[in-house]
Amino acid sequence: MQTIFMRLLLVVFASLSGYIMLRQIVGDHEIALTGFISGMLIALAALKFEERVNKTPLKIVLGGGIGLITGLIVANLFTYPLVPHFFENAYLEVSAYIFTNSVLGYLGLSIGMKKGEELNLDFSELLKRKGSAEEEGKKNRPTYVLDTSVIIDGRVADICQTGFVDGLLIVPRFVLGELQYIADSEDPLKKARGARGLDILEKLQKEKNIEVQISDNDFPDIHQVDMKLISFAQKHKARILTNDVNLNKIANLRGVPVLNLNSLANSLKPVVLPGEGMAITVIKEGREEGQGVGYLDDGTMVVVDNASSLQGKTVDIAVTSILQTTTGRMIFAKMKDQKKAAPKVRAVPN
Repeated sequence: MQTIFMRLLLVVFASLSGYIMLRQIVGDHEIALTGFISGMLIALAALKFEERVNKTPLKIVLGGGIGLITGLIVANLFTYPLVPHFFENAYLEVSAYIFTNSVLGYLGLSIGMKKGEELNLDFSELLKRKGSAEEEGKKNRPTYVLDTSVIIDGRVADICQTGFVDGLLIVPRFVLGELQYIADSEDPLKKARGARGLDILEKLQKEKNIEVQISDNDFPDIHQVDMKLISFAQKHKARILTNDVNLNKIANLRGVPVLNLNSLANSLKPVVLPGEGMAITVIKEGREEGQGVGYLDDGTMVVVDNASSLQGKTVDIAVTSILQTTTGRMIFAKMKDQKKAAPKVRAVPN
């Protein structure tokens, strides 16, 4: 009922509009009746066109609409500057406008509908392709399993924020349980470490660019957490993210890829060559007699010969050797102003 009323209203409005417009232009009542009839016919044609459009594919309607608009624009570009110079009669001028717009509009509509059939507007296919591409990307993205030590360490959050670790971070439920056990410990140090680990995990979950997933997948037959981690990584084809040296060794023996944060930190430390000079502040005495110990900005220990008495002072040193271990790197050096002892000359008796 509402649709019939709207269509009737369109016919009445179009007829009256045609009559009023032509009456204002020509000023003759009889000629203005032509505008009334024209408006009615245009409205009826529009209703007929609407019925056809409902049965027509979207790409043809879109092509026809673009063609119609283009045809009307071209028609008005030609008629408005040229018609007033050729027709002095207002009636003929209006007729020329109507004729030109009708012809070029129809041509544009016809050509647009035919060319619209060539458009590829299968949005469902595009959405399917996009969805499958996203699913494929999720399947191919790297997956990392976090152990308790790397969560407590905290550096993993900073590394993920920089974007160097891009993928899915999985925290197994048994790792979360171990972290909770440490946080509930009576030992203040262990309790603080466990609380820090929970804070780091919460920080990771709040990051928008990092996806953290808690997995309930467990291995009841395996009691050691490290072996559970290795079995979990093998099952999910994931990498273990840790800073535990022993876990790193066992995982390598089992063929599980491991990313060790300590190895990453050591690889990013500046290269120091024997003979290179630097300034170091002596902090404490070394294990051997006369040795002084200082640290670089990245935490590398520097052992300086004959510097135990210079605690709290900054001295210039020269690197003598570098010792690389699985836990880090040590630099051995001597002071630059250290003079070689003169060789002792033994007196030969006469």
